[in-house]
Amino acid sequence: MPHLTTATRAVFFDAVGTLIHPRPSAPTVYAAVARRYGLALTAADVRERFVAAYLKEEAADVASNWETSEARERARWHTIVCDTLVGVSDPEACYRELFDHFARPDAWALDPDAGAVLRALAARGLVLGMGSNYDERLWSVLAGFAELELLKGRVLVSSEVGARKPGAGFFTHVVRAAGCAPGEVLFVGDDIDNDYLGATGAGLRAVLLDPHDRFAHVPHRAPRLADLLR
Repeated sequence: MPHLTTATRAVFFDAVGTLIHPRPSAPTVYAAVARRYGLALTAADVRERFVAAYLKEEAADVASNWETSEARERARWHTIVCDTLVGVSDPEACYRELFDHFARPDAWALDPDAGAVLRALAARGLVLGMGSNYDERLWSVLAGFAELELLKGRVLVSSEVGARKPGAGFFTHVVRAAGCAPGEVLFVGDDIDNDYLGATGAGLRAVLLDPHDRFAHVPHRAPRLADLLR
């Protein structure tokens, strides 16, 4: 079954892990910062610590029904960084350095398929947008990628709309921005919970990017962005 059907009027994309990717990887960056502050960690060490810290904050967001704000996102990342890098000489300096690092366009790489896919979708007359669990830093990142200009009129950032994926409230904003019915919106992302299940649970259609073939049970998935056009 094609991912784009005659019923599709709008396509919205997740940002991190879908259209943009940290380069070098986030664990590599965290490990480098930790070393500068006296803590020797491998990227694998960082990943294990990060996942534990991230899941703890996700549990807090579940308890608040996925409500968020700019202040909440900053506090969230402060906790994640400090919990991940327990043992550094200056946790506050590490947090500031990492927070600022991921606000820079040069910390990110555009997915190699992104530009061509967005142009092809726009040529078909589809409404295009972005829905991201990020904060105001996303705007400075997007400013570095001319290929994403086609999305910029409809970029939804969780800290600005007050709700995070996979909460239904976030996808209500997506549907409103798309200007059509939920079933006419296709949401594309790499996270099975936040993107795929969040979107389908809110009545949207979705495609899960699954480059490593991890989710064979998901009916609508693609190994790469270019497969949306097939």
